Amino acid sequence: MELRQLRSFIKLAEKLNFSVASRELCLTQSTLSQQIKTLEDEFGAMLFIRNSHSVALTEAGMELLPFARKTVADAEECRQRIIDLQEMLVGELNIGVTYSFSPILTETIFTFMKRYKGVKLNIFYKPMADLMDMLRLREVDFVLAFRPSTPAANIESHVLFQNYLAAIVSDSHPLASKGSISLDELARYNLALPSKGLQARNALEKILERYPHDLDIRIELNDPNILLNLIRNSNLVTVLAEASVHNQPGVRAIPLDLPENEMTGCVNTLAGSYHKKSICEFVKLLSESVAVKERANAWLL
Repeated sequence: MELRQLRSFIKLAEKLNFSVASRELCLTQSTLSQQIKTLEDEFGAMLFIRNSHSVALTEAGMELLPFARKTVADAEECRQRIIDLQEMLVGELNIGVTYSFSPILTETIFTFMKRYKGVKLNIFYKPMADLMDMLRLREVDFVLAFRPSTPAANIESHVLFQNYLAAIVSDSHPLASKGSISLDELARYNLALPSKGLQARNALEKILERYPHDLDIRIELNDPNILLNLIRNSNLVTVLAEASVHNQPGVRAIPLDLPENEMTGCVNTLAGSYHKKSICEFVKLLSESVAVKERANAWLL
């Protein structure tokens, strides 16, 4: 049994399509078929049910899949440990980032790229639920997100800074000069909110469960950049984590005047996994960045 055969098995189990799996593996379909057949011969069991229209895992295939994933992941961790021992900081770093986190990341990205030229950064911006799934599948090395309202299975959350949910308005908005805003005041304005499923919206929904209010939601968007452009150029109000508007011109963040309004910025990793050196270096730079320090200091005031 070889690692390349297990990797091929895992990819085919995920895609259930020889053409797609072979393309993503950069193999010919005949090579992929041969690797799967070699595994089946070694195990003495069919791993896939094949016909002209579909591919499906057999019971034996379903049993093998989690062990194959663990074996390949363990082998990759072994390879990474050897690289680190040799102090050869090379390879790739895969980072999952929620939309709310993106504005505070720019400084760290440029610092890391300048200091570690041999490491390629792959950054994925998605909703938190999607990123946590990617983390469990080891498709990303860690996820930068606000701590989920309910603990996520097999995920460890390491605190970076404390933040809060805020009403975001343009600099010329009547609310722009206020120090805080209540839900009663928020309900008087037309709102453009992030779509359900995004972290700021989830946090707002949790608040509304405790303190019900009828809000005038006129627009829902899953693109924070378009959302902030709407806010800059109108009297609409949105609700986001304060960190979401770091270095964003033309807008103001006004804290919601509510108890339990904290949003904890975290580095989320797979529980019990080995943290390669590039992860540790990136997180160290992020924790020392101006954006994170400003939020940590503001919380202490």
